[in-house]
Amino acid sequence: MPSENPLVLDREDKVLQIFPRPPILTSFQAGWDGIMLGYMCQPAYEVPEMYSPRWHSIAIFTHGNYAIHADRKLDGRFHRDAVFGGDIVIAPANVSTQASWDAEGDFILLALEKDVFARAIDENYEEAAILPHFATPDPLIFQIGLALKTVLASDRGSRLYAETMANALSVHLLQHYSAQKPVLREYAGGLTKRKLQQVVDYINDYLDRDLGLAELAAVVQMSPHYFCHLFKQSTGLTPHQYVIRCRVERAKMLLHNGEAIADTAYTVGFANQSHLNRHFKRIVGVTPKQLLQK
Repeated sequence: MPSENPLVLDREDKVLQIFPRPPILTSFQAGWDGIMLGYMCQPAYEVPEMYSPRWHSIAIFTHGNYAIHADRKLDGRFHRDAVFGGDIVIAPANVSTQASWDAEGDFILLALEKDVFARAIDENYEEAAILPHFATPDPLIFQIGLALKTVLASDRGSRLYAETMANALSVHLLQHYSAQKPVLREYAGGLTKRKLQQVVDYINDYLDRDLGLAELAAVVQMSPHYFCHLFKQSTGLTPHQYVIRCRVERAKMLLHNGEAIADTAYTVGFANQSHLNRHFKRIVGVTPKQLLQK
């Protein structure tokens, strides 16, 4: 725990209020469970010392291949960072951080709720402690941050994708940034036929909803990590990819039955007609309108 009196952040959106400019993009209205994202561009500035009791925070710098110099205090340690695009900084829950920097730059703030993070691998995994890290390059976390930013900007129905990425990020952090590395169990053969059918039935019953990863994993009483692993073994697709294909197949049926394209998009769980068009064209090879014209 911090030894001084830093600002306590019980909600991650309070972090964004500390900066002089509002964020360019946030996930606060996206319905994501256990993960938050804020994308921003900020001038040279100094933020107060702060910590969060609930969230592990990761700053992902996207400003390009030039250095921004930052004086940073992290868990009572001081360091002067030369930060480049692709670098990350990790501030675990209950670890204080403070920083100032000398030039304008853009970055992504990701936050993982510590309880969701701890359950990513195993519901009973209790030693999910990650360590603070000053600026260090991590290509995988950088790409996860960019992917989440892109899907947030383009798809309102991004919950399942975001939570799948949060699970992958949690596993990566546990494997590379934790005090005690977890031993990942290996499973082969995929889900049993009964469990797979339970998940498939649930997806089809609630296709119009913004389904979440933990929600699907709970259907078969598994952790998100192992559910993703076994589901892909069984189907050849991630849960997110499978749900998108189910929505497209349902849309084809509704369109052939005369339902309007815009109504179909909402009926099968797409955010809007444009969202349907993009995935429909990618999977079927034609747009819904082109399909109906054949």
